[in-house]
Amino acid sequence: MTSALVRVERHGEGGHVAEIVLDRPEAMNAVSTEMAHALGRATKELAEDPTVRAVVVSSTHPKAFCVGADLKERNSFTDDELRAQRPLARAAYRGVLDLPVPVVAAVDGYALGGGFEIALSCDLVVCGESAVVGLPEVSVGVIPGGGGTQLLTRRVGWSRAARMVFTAERFSAADAHALGAVDEVVPAGTARDRALELATTIAGNSPVGVRNAKAAMRLGFDTDLDAGLHIEDERWAATAFSGDRAEGVAAFNEKRSPVWPGR
Repeated sequence: MTSALVRVERHGEGGHVAEIVLDRPEAMNAVSTEMAHALGRATKELAEDPTVRAVVVSSTHPKAFCVGADLKERNSFTDDELRAQRPLARAAYRGVLDLPVPVVAAVDGYALGGGFEIALSCDLVVCGESAVVGLPEVSVGVIPGGGGTQLLTRRVGWSRAARMVFTAERFSAADAHALGAVDEVVPAGTARDRALELATTIAGNSPVGVRNAKAAMRLGFDTDLDAGLHIEDERWAATAFSGDRAEGVAAFNEKRSPVWPGR
């Protein structure tokens, strides 16, 4: 799961917290074709690993989470080459979005264009106070294509998303937090520590429960209430008759920490 551009590290007892580390510092993690491949491979392998309970996405560059698509590479593409690259780019962003466990973005520095879309593909976004985020695509003749038009609108509502997308403006961490585009602002340089702290807390809970809770929330979000409650009931049943439920109840009554079987 490790490449020169995207590393995966495991944390804590049992390695239940996985960290996807964007590691192309010489380009401020601009997403090239090769990097998109690497991110897609890493997320696919983590999605298939039942021992993973939470994921953090971080960067090795102190001043950039990710500045988006590699426009230097894109400038050399023919139309046919751009079309051919599109499925790879989509797979990279969808790989983050479709992870079955909670994902926390640790954003310090710039998260622009596709970089901000990687963060938006996460369930929680933690920003250092000096972070700068934005979707500047319309200023260079394209539109957000890594989920930005959909994910940002779902996070903040139509008019706030419209302002960010149509103006192509950059926003400070504080302003993005006020809009609801990011979830927490922490001192500069500490976003990764806070993200790992959140992921560790999540990983301490029932892995069956957390996975099913995320699935119920994700699948039910755009449905009507009745359909959403049906989805919730299905996921409740998948959890209530699991080993995790039996262990959780036993541990509560025995006044001890649960040892989750994860099934």
